[in-house]
This record gives sequence, C-alpha cells and structure tokens, in this order.
Amino acid sequence: MATSFLCQPVGLYSAARSNASRTTVSNSRTNLRVSIRGAREVSARFGGRAPSRFPSRDITKMTAQSNFTDEGVFKAPNSPIPNPSFDETELARRREDAFERVRVLSEALPNIQQFRGRTVVVKYGGAAMKDDRLKELVVKDLVLLWCLGLRPVLVHGGGPEINKWLSKLDIPSKFSPSGLRITDKATMDVVEMVLVGRVNKSIVSLIQQAGGSAVGLCGKDAGMIKARARNFEELGFVGDVTAVDISIIMSLTQAGVIPVIASVAADQYGNALNINADTVAGEIAAGLNAEKLILMTDVPGVMLDKDDVNTIISRASIKEIKQLKEANIIQGGMIPKVNCCVASIAQGVKAAHIIDGRLPHSLLVEIMSPEGSGTMITG
Repeated sequence: MATSFLCQPVGLYSAARSNASRTTVSNSRTNLRVSIRGAREVSARFGGRAPSRFPSRDITKMTAQSNFTDEGVFKAPNSPIPNPSFDETELARRREDAFERVRVLSEALPNIQQFRGRTVVVKYGGAAMKDDRLKELVVKDLVLLWCLGLRPVLVHGGGPEINKWLSKLDIPSKFSPSGLRITDKATMDVVEMVLVGRVNKSIVSLIQQAGGSAVGLCGKDAGMIKARARNFEELGFVGDVTAVDISIIMSLTQAGVIPVIASVAADQYGNALNINADTVAGEIAAGLNAEKLILMTDVPGVMLDKDDVNTIISRASIKEIKQLKEANIIQGGMIPKVNCCVASIAQGVKAAHIIDGRLPHSLLVEIMSPEGSGTMITG
C-alpha cells in the first residue's frame, strides 16, 4: 500500500511530463513549419536570396523540400533546388573590394613592423581642423596608428577657431608683417580659452569616441614647455620655446594613452604665451627622439612650382632643402615649416614630413606606403 502510494505521484508526474513532451514536440513542429513558411515568404521578397551579408545564400534551397515526419524528425531534401538568379556581378564586385582591402593591409605589414612601438608626433592644423568630415578621418587615422602599436602624439593650433571667437567678442585680429598674430592681453585670454579649453577637449572627445584613449594637455602642464616672449613690444604675448620636459608625455605614451597638446606655454613669471604649433611639435619630437614629425598643412608638400601639384618633391635631404631655399623655390609660408623640420632632424628626429591635411587619409598614406602623400625630409 505504501509502495502504491509512493509510486502514484511518480506515475502522474511521468504521465504529465510525457504529455508535456508531446505537446512541446507538437508545438516545435508547428513553429518550425511556420518558420519555414516565413522563410519562403522572405525568400520570395528578396528574389530567392537571404537578406544578409551573404547574398548568395538561398533560403528556398534550404527550406523548400525540407520537412518533418509525424514524429517531429527533420527529413532532409531528396534533391537540390536550382538556385534562383541573383546579381553575380554585385557579388563579384563586393568580393573584389574585400580582397583589395585585405591586400592593402597585407602590403602595409613591413611598415607596421618597422614603426610598431615608435613615437610619431603629428602637428594638426589648417583645413583639416575646419572640416568636420576631415576632422573625423584624421582622428580615426590617428586611432588606427595607435591600435597598430605606434605611439602618436598630437600637437595642435587652432587659428580659425581663435579668429571666430575674437570676432564674437569684437576683438580685432592683428598680424605682423611676418604673419605672426599680434597677441595683447585680451587676445591671449581668448587664445588660451579656445586652444586649451574648446579645441583641445573636443579633439580628446573625438579620439575617445573613435575608440582611443587620450589626455588633453598644454605646455603649462607639469612644466612641459618653458618659453619666453619673442618681442613683447612688437608681438605681445608670443613666445619661443626655451626648454621641453617630456616626462609627462613619456608617461602617457608608455601607458597607452595619446597625448593631445595645445600650443600654449608660460614664461618664467607665469604669463601665458602663444607659441607656433609647428615649433612646439618640432621641439617635442626632438625631445622624444621621435621616429617621425608630421606637419599637416594646406599644401601638398614642397613643390618645384608652387602652383603645380605634379612638381611635388617626395623626398629631400637637409642639403637639398637648403639648395631649394637658396634658389627661392622654397619661399613664403613654407620656409618656417621646412626650418622646423630641419631643426628637429638636427636634434635627432629620424624623418620629418609635410603633408596635405585636406586629403582624406593623407596621414596613413604617408606612414604606411612607400610612395607617401607629401614631402619627406631626412638627414
């Protein structure tokens, strides 16, 4: 009697579980049949193709003859169904594009191996800072270099943004005959606010959004850049670099962080000074003994004829640069840029580059291809 009593719940449970199992199998068959019917409808809508990244995958081929036995067992099709027509040309084009992207990456392998762990100082400015699309591409290229194992350091100016805010505040922009901004106290306050605050932090934010890690700095931070006024009576708060302390930059790059540096420093009395961003980048590159210094500009590079992009000089030595200056081929605004490059190489930088920041991905092309995109200057 006790045994019967004990067995009864078990029997009831077993029967209930058996009924539940049969119900589950029945529901599964129903759901699967509905799924197959739905797949056929989707297949018909997409011309016999699955709406996925594999346009050749044929849903009807997988489901048209598939069926289940009464016991819910899947029975495979007896014979294949002819594949409905689809755009073979589009598929071929997409595959060709995929292979081309992989080929380009493969060809960049020697450069990736050569520069992995090396420091690259990039001066960011000009049109690449004004165009939102170019700004996004530059930041993504920088983050890609960081992901590939290089150690990028970004130095920036912000002339157009400074001009915009001076105009908003009704402060006139004044420039010396040599093209340097005349910076009085009111102008210096705006320069520091715009460069150290608005521009610097916006670049840091873009790097973070692109998946990188960045910290914004200026020359004042940790005494990184020491400077003195160039000619206070004529130019006001415009400075020259007298010394660079790279310890904070080294700490960041070794920790896997991209330093983003605004070209504002202080003199021995604590006065803020506006310093040319090319100069700051060159001095920092020299202090870091960088592999490369790259100046992003609004010109293709050094050209034999400044109006003909086909005359660009892809590679030049310091001696050849000197000869080009003596022949008045290098003139105007290009002179301070090549002087910056030559000075950095003389202090230990392996190579300096002048590239066109208006060209999408010019930074990557210059570093990762043997042809480059601008002018490379070497010792």
